[in-house]
Amino acid sequence: MDYLKLPKLNLSAMVIALALGVAAAVLVYQAQIRGLIPNLSGKLPKPEQAETRTIVQEENAVISVVEKTSASVVAIGATTRVFNPFDPFSVPKSRNSTIGTGFVVSEKGIIVTNKHVVSESDIKYNVVSKDGKKYEIKKIYRDPILDLAIAQIDAADLKALELGDSAKLKVGQTVIAIGNALGRFTNTVTTGVVSGMGRKVVAGDPFSGSEESLDDLIQTDAAINPGNSGGPLLNSAGQVIGVNVATTEGAQNIGFAIPINSVKKIVDEFVQKGTVSRPFLGVRYRFISKDVAIMNEVPQGAYIQEVVAGSAAQKAGVREGDIITKVDGQAVDSESKISQVIADKKIGNNLNLTVWNDGKERSATATLQELPNN
Repeated sequence: MDYLKLPKLNLSAMVIALALGVAAAVLVYQAQIRGLIPNLSGKLPKPEQAETRTIVQEENAVISVVEKTSASVVAIGATTRVFNPFDPFSVPKSRNSTIGTGFVVSEKGIIVTNKHVVSESDIKYNVVSKDGKKYEIKKIYRDPILDLAIAQIDAADLKALELGDSAKLKVGQTVIAIGNALGRFTNTVTTGVVSGMGRKVVAGDPFSGSEESLDDLIQTDAAINPGNSGGPLLNSAGQVIGVNVATTEGAQNIGFAIPINSVKKIVDEFVQKGTVSRPFLGVRYRFISKDVAIMNEVPQGAYIQEVVAGSAAQKAGVREGDIITKVDGQAVDSESKISQVIADKKIGNNLNLTVWNDGKERSATATLQELPNN
């Protein structure tokens, strides 16, 4: 029987190979010490070191934004007269309370906030800066369409925030909110991401009790509480990309902000002229989508729920129950189509409407009026 023969171990060859390996390792080590060979191991951080470094970078970005912007975020307060209900002869006392947030958009002392924060015309409002300085609000422009207000104070030492571009926002992008949470915790900072775009909500604030229907909002999971209304929503570069406006009752981690691109034009006009003039049609409507229209055998468009008395719409013959299907020849195929067309017009311009009701279609021409400032 044949057997395979195993090769004999060559001990002398093994000793020589081992000695050469040790010598090579010593030579490489000496070369690294003298800088002749780069230390590659030092350039490859351990996984836990890389993770820690990433976390520190994210924290530093938020800290940097807060340090850069928080001095330009202010508290909005209201001064009210309080009576002692148990003493009808008592002298009423003035009481100031924080009811919302605002932020500086011009060194001329111009502050942006929400309309529902400063909705009462018979109340004195004031601004308190981060360093405790108090200023009386001299002038307020209120925009009910956007739930936006622009206030002016006499101050020359305020720093304006940089306004970003909300059209470039991406879902998942990091955002930072600063505001006066619950009217007590000033300059509260929360972080999150953009959760969605183009949302529609009915917005309000427990401090005012008012509500507005708002379209095309930014949804975020950054905590927005009562008292945060009117504060800035910032990107990681410290630019304002939204105005915090609302939370959703009964839900967690859902907040909304007005896109800053909807605000820029109004702010610019107020800074230049001290006032804002916007065209106004005078209707409140509910958008009928294509699917709903097919189910109800009506055309797609804006179903008119209310017509403002004396408005351009009423003078043009628009009535409750009508459906506006076209504006200036463009199909009303989205929630914001009418407002988009009106935004490009001026007061006194005509708006050509195609109106449907009870199976009949008619044309109407509305001459746009100035939006009431109330």
